[in-house]
Amino acid sequence: MKRITTVMALAIATAFSAHAATTTRYVIISENGKQVGEQVVERADDGNTNVRFIYKDNGRGPELTEKIRYAADGTMASYAVKGNSTFGAVVDETFEAANGKAVWKSTTEKGEQAVSGPAMYVPLNSSFETASAAIAALAATPDNKLALLPSGMLSHRKLAEAVVTRGTEKQTVQLLAQTGLGLSPQFLWATTGANGKPARLFAVIAPGAFIAVEEGWEGNDKALAALQKDAEQKMLAELAATLQHPLNGLTVVKNARVFDSDKAVLTAPSDVYVLRGRITAVVPAGSPVRGAVNEIDAAGRVLLPGLFDMHGHVGRWEGGLNIAAGVTTVRDMGNDNAQLQLIMDETAAGKLLSPQLVPAGFLEGESPYSSNGGFVVKTLPQAKNAIDWYAQHGYPQLKIYNSFPKEILKETVAYAHLRGLRVSGHIPAGLRAFEALDAGYDEIQHINQVMLNFLATPKTETRTLERFILPADKTAGLDFDSKPVKDFIARLAKQKTVIDPTLATFAFLKQKDGDINTPFAPIAGHMPPDVQRGFHVGTMKIDDAATLQRYEKSYKKMVEFVGRLYKAGVPIVAGTDELVGFTLQAELELLVQAGLTPSQAIQVATRNGALYTRTAHERGSITPGKLADLVLVDGDPTKNIGDIRNVAAVITRGVLVYPHEVDQALGVKPFVSAAPQVKKLEPVSSNIAGSNDGVLQRVGLSARERD
Repeated sequence: MKRITTVMALAIATAFSAHAATTTRYVIISENGKQVGEQVVERADDGNTNVRFIYKDNGRGPELTEKIRYAADGTMASYAVKGNSTFGAVVDETFEAANGKAVWKSTTEKGEQAVSGPAMYVPLNSSFETASAAIAALAATPDNKLALLPSGMLSHRKLAEAVVTRGTEKQTVQLLAQTGLGLSPQFLWATTGANGKPARLFAVIAPGAFIAVEEGWEGNDKALAALQKDAEQKMLAELAATLQHPLNGLTVVKNARVFDSDKAVLTAPSDVYVLRGRITAVVPAGSPVRGAVNEIDAAGRVLLPGLFDMHGHVGRWEGGLNIAAGVTTVRDMGNDNAQLQLIMDETAAGKLLSPQLVPAGFLEGESPYSSNGGFVVKTLPQAKNAIDWYAQHGYPQLKIYNSFPKEILKETVAYAHLRGLRVSGHIPAGLRAFEALDAGYDEIQHINQVMLNFLATPKTETRTLERFILPADKTAGLDFDSKPVKDFIARLAKQKTVIDPTLATFAFLKQKDGDINTPFAPIAGHMPPDVQRGFHVGTMKIDDAATLQRYEKSYKKMVEFVGRLYKAGVPIVAGTDELVGFTLQAELELLVQAGLTPSQAIQVATRNGALYTRTAHERGSITPGKLADLVLVDGDPTKNIGDIRNVAAVITRGVLVYPHEVDQALGVKPFVSAAPQVKKLEPVSSNIAGSNDGVLQRVGLSARERD
């Protein structure tokens, strides 16, 4: 459910020009070659620039018109935008800088600030035009640094260059890594000016999602994408090498309060032994077992099994945020297949700081509303071919999406089951959740898809914003004690149909523009300035108090409904589909609001995650023989679920990661400052077998078997 944000939007267009009027058109093309948007930039000879921008994918997206006047230094002297955001909220924002003073106002915020020297305003909702202006303005500075308004600092550096062609035309473009906005670098392809410096933005490549490029130059996309992939890979490998600390030899984590995910309780203090990425023993704290060469004193901290995010759409730059939040496994619920395979390969090779991934194969049908990841099909043979590909590549699950042809749904689900895949997804248009159960679904994604079972009709167009508006508007009036609702819950419980509610994601349904999106309130003060601002941008059209009150009531009832599901025995998993890492922590808080105890919520994010990714044989609990996915937490999240944010250290894939180091590298204020350090111990070189018999016996290995 990734939306176009200010950070994502900083990507295409042209810079200031006081010369003759020109028009430049950019096309936005999805990974499968479908045009999903465009941007038209008209530069008038009076110095004004007008922009028309539209992006539509998956039945949603922004539509904006902008009017910009640039200053001589390339920054914006004035800016105005009107239109609608991704989910239909009204966009109306203005900015003006004059006489050393900057003033801005939008539906979200207003402010003013004294300025001296070049400074670039960052709109809350914009087209791609502002990025090109930033490129030119940065190139004009002596150190490639530019102040941002309201706050922050932008910079860029050149990573590579290439010659692109359009017929007989040729030009040199260069790849820039722009930092200072968001939680990862933004990669921009810029044209080259006569002075050899970047002039304006030529293209942006979002791997696995889209390419936005000046019209006519589309044929260069593959070559540019390959160069960008290599450049990113080098940066990511450097980051991984810096932030991953290998644990070579036997490691003991001493004096930890271990969370038993099967019983959902904390046990007595224990010492946990780790070797080559696996748990070799769990013994009472202080037991006289020797042989460890690394010692980590947990000092009474809580030790959790690695958390599962059961609804991600991963990118190469997001892994650090997941690890820092204690998320060691992500179930990817739909991605570009080639991009996901690349991420999994890089992770396995240790070249990428990332959780381990469990892929779900994305399967969509063709329509004007199609999402464009994975396979998009029309017929049953095409669907079977996609399922075969997923099965051959080790995918344990299939995810069906909104436009999938309902006429072949049952046969498709049956074939997926025949190939050994679980089946989940959205409810295809024209159907309701009970019909998806009839077809054989094992799981349903998102609380709105569940609510639509009671609110939609066969004629409801659930591929548009209606799939959000209808539940926000009508759930408030649903009687959860009515027979249809109780019967549906009973059926879910009987069939053990898993629900992936992503409650934190859907908090946007009741967010009024200007108010903070509540799941992110506890972390806002830790985020970079532009990310903090983004938390206050409402995306739903809520234009009166009555609508707000109704939407708030509907959302509260959705949270309540998940509690009813859990109490009835319906399996629940914890997923996000939003800002990685931090959203899972908010999801667990919402599960507690729904009526689960903190320990039950953690159990959902550990044991249930392992069960429904089919990885319970190696993950989900702190048990000898399983993977050493371990999370040390300050405080006690089994009593106060908010303590789940205080992650002090994470062990996964045989490396130690300190969240405070990840946070600092990504511009986040750390949540924990005092992290447990690794103490090097002298290895025992004699009588090793005897000294470790206690440990080895606990994992069922005799001396003969060890040999």
